Amino acid sequence: MTHLFRLDANAATIAEIFGAIQGDDPWSGGHIAPASFAPIITAGRELIPGPLRKRGKRRVTPRVWGVPPPPSVQYDGRNAVLTVRNPHSPFWIGNLRNSEFRCLIPATSFMEWSSSVDAQGRRKQLWFAPSDQPVFAIAGVWKDSEVPSFALLTCEANAALRREGRDRMPAILPADPKAQELWLHGEWRRAEALLQPYSSSLMCSAERGPRG
Repeated sequence: MTHLFRLDANAATIAEIFGAIQGDDPWSGGHIAPASFAPIITAGRELIPGPLRKRGKRRVTPRVWGVPPPPSVQYDGRNAVLTVRNPHSPFWIGNLRNSEFRCLIPATSFMEWSSSVDAQGRRKQLWFAPSDQPVFAIAGVWKDSEVPSFALLTCEANAALRREGRDRMPAILPADPKAQELWLHGEWRRAEALLQPYSSSLMCSAERGPRG
């Protein structure tokens, strides 16, 4: 499971790339770890009062990575849900069927632990990124409960991640802007079809040092 990703672009650049309102997000770039704030891009519908299904303007807004668990699980601040493995789970499906709760999670790379170890037996960080998108979007979902939070959607791992022993990977959206629009506004059955493994031929990776 992905526990760390990077976003090496500031809020103004993110807003420009994704055609969104920057707002007052102070993001300047760097690592994003669980329980930390990160910029996400919503469709802006949450700012429009009333039941009308008007389209809002995309906006960049900071939220915490990690959704508090279901009420049956006591939330201790450390057991937040970072990723969505089963989008049809009752915990997620209501939000995902309502497109206003879907979001884009901008990133420049994401980390998985390497399956190999160094001479001291320590696993290395292996960073992945699409070679065709300097800043890419991961399919996401947001919730308002104890904290304003979000989680990453996952899909079946591609060949590059399977070689490292992974069975899931972040659901990276295609470079086509229409895919982003579909995720933010489309009917759920069509949007769900975007949850596909990113092509290994369009992905690069690099090791960046041991844990700890």
